[in-house]
Amino acid sequence: MRLIHVLALSCSFASAALAQDRGTLNPKPLPPLENPGDPATPAKELFGRATAPAPMAARAIGFYSKGCVAGASALPIDGQTWQVMRLSRNRNWGHPGLIAYLERLSARVPRINGWPGLLVGDLSQPRGGPMLTGHASHQLGLDADIWLTPMPDRRLSRAEREQMSATDLVRADRLDVDPARYTPAHLALLKAVSRDSEVERIFVNPAIKRALCRDAGRDRDWLAKVRPMWGHNYHFHIRLGCPAGSPDCRSQEPPPDDEGCGPALDRWFAPQMLFPKPGKPRPPMTMAALPAECRQVLVAP
Repeated sequence: MRLIHVLALSCSFASAALAQDRGTLNPKPLPPLENPGDPATPAKELFGRATAPAPMAARAIGFYSKGCVAGASALPIDGQTWQVMRLSRNRNWGHPGLIAYLERLSARVPRINGWPGLLVGDLSQPRGGPMLTGHASHQLGLDADIWLTPMPDRRLSRAEREQMSATDLVRADRLDVDPARYTPAHLALLKAVSRDSEVERIFVNPAIKRALCRDAGRDRDWLAKVRPMWGHNYHFHIRLGCPAGSPDCRSQEPPPDDEGCGPALDRWFAPQMLFPKPGKPRPPMTMAALPAECRQVLVAP
């Protein structure tokens, strides 16, 4: 049963690999839906067409993979210690608490590991909710993908932000990290983020988790928050806990007390996990599956 559960998780996050898909310099608006009020309309089609946040008090509503966000803020595309990637996706939105956290974290990065700053991938859509491509979670405005590539000491061009790829830290056989790419700076950054009290989870590729377990030394209590998940070999995924003022936000269970190394991690490297057979696609989520409040978020002017 444990292996089946892990396989289900890996399938649900397989789309995270799409995070390295290239963007476009000329994004075009999606065509209008013929009948957006049809209860069978996938929620991702509705939320994917919302181009601005709901002008409401900031709240995260629901669960990370089944919810929405009201009153979202945008992370500016340029900061002194961060740059946003894949601008054409319009996914640099989040709960104001997430935006403030990322700004604070990026300012610390030069002291943490010597990088000039962070390259920031997908956060959420302007109103959260399911996405047309790429993620099962990122629906509450509390998730952020951080590239495993240091920010350069110059401003990237728009073309670079849409087309360049992050660094793949995982070896070709998927069993461990590539020693030519994985560095102590990655370990230092993940350790520092894990120690932040706002952070509830960090997701990395199992091979990266294996390297962290091996290299952590005696200081290991931070490892518990770092969980293995497929698709996270180019970036790591930060998940914040439910913020104050969001009574309808549901946090996930606390991570296990153990550090997540040893036999529990080894299961991820079984052949059926490394090379899973394609599963049957799940039916798309409709508005009926989301909290009722998300309908008000969606239709707000």
